[in-house]
Amino acid sequence: ITLEDVQLQLRLLVDGPVLTGFIQSVDWGAIWYDLLCAIPNNIYGGQIEMDWLRDTLSELGDDSTKVERIRYAWAYILEIIGGYLMPNLSRNLVHLMWLLKLVDFRAAGELSWGSSVLATLYREMCGATKPNKAKIEGSMASHICSRKSKDVSKSVSKGNNGAF
Repeated sequence: ITLEDVQLQLRLLVDGPVLTGFIQSVDWGAIWYDLLCAIPNNIYGGQIEMDWLRDTLSELGDDSTKVERIRYAWAYILEIIGGYLMPNLSRNLVHLMWLLKLVDFRAAGELSWGSSVLATLYREMCGATKPNKAKIEGSMASHICSRKSKDVSKSVSKGNNGAF
């Protein structure tokens, strides 16, 4: 599974700046309040429940302000990240560090999100080799793996011995 696979199947940018950085002791409640004017009830190691996100930042009205639309977009993108691209095993938590990457939409659009998704997939695949690990986290990981497996099967059945 390569960056090209991620780019072709998920349509995520892989050529931009890589999402990096280390976040130390951050007051996530304060950051969350500064950006979204609400503080989650529970923050678990920098992660929040996506149900809380959906309940707090509900649908936009016709009279919504620009700030409300931006907050809604952040929440929607966090749901995509936490629910599909890089979810935890429960698919109900999303890390708040991603919100910091979304503050500037223009800069966020230039980042190599595909690299992060692939790195998450590789990390989960390595973890799945442990005897007590039952499955890989993330629906995108499963999608890419199953898609790649089907491509290899088709190629082998055509007599290509797995070569593309």
